[in-house]
Amino acid sequence: MSMPRRVMVQFGLAFPYGLYAVGPVEPELDFERSSKDRPVQARDKETEQLVWKVEVMDPDPDTKKNDRTFVVRLLAEVQPVLPESLSGLPFTPVELEGLTAAPWVDTRSCTGPENGKGHRCRARQGWSFRASGVRAPKNMPGQSRSASTDKAA
Repeated sequence: MSMPRRVMVQFGLAFPYGLYAVGPVEPELDFERSSKDRPVQARDKETEQLVWKVEVMDPDPDTKKNDRTFVVRLLAEVQPVLPESLSGLPFTPVELEGLTAAPWVDTRSCTGPENGKGHRCRARQGWSFRASGVRAPKNMPGQSRSASTDKAA
């Protein structure tokens, strides 16, 4: 049995409190093919689609401070458009479509032996998220069922 590198994830299970876009959707650059004068947008190795990125925030109260904001990569041939921002909110609530996740090990807090001290490693597991699209959430966290039904009518 072989496990896929990326696994499909239901948005509501991964982010029960939703997500908020805190920046615009921007092209992800391919640093190997780009030059100073000629930027080249990255393409996904599996699908060959263009890669876009958007910084998001997870409002889950149990999320650690360093994990609250992160970048999600969007795979699409044309630049995805974020939904309209709601008045009174500084960020745009979003829901990701076709969400996949891939685990990775964050070793940035690991240090080698120095000055007679042993190796210290506080590595932790991280997740890389990709999506095929972005849209306005069907239900906002804390919104009653009747309020979301009234809006749709």
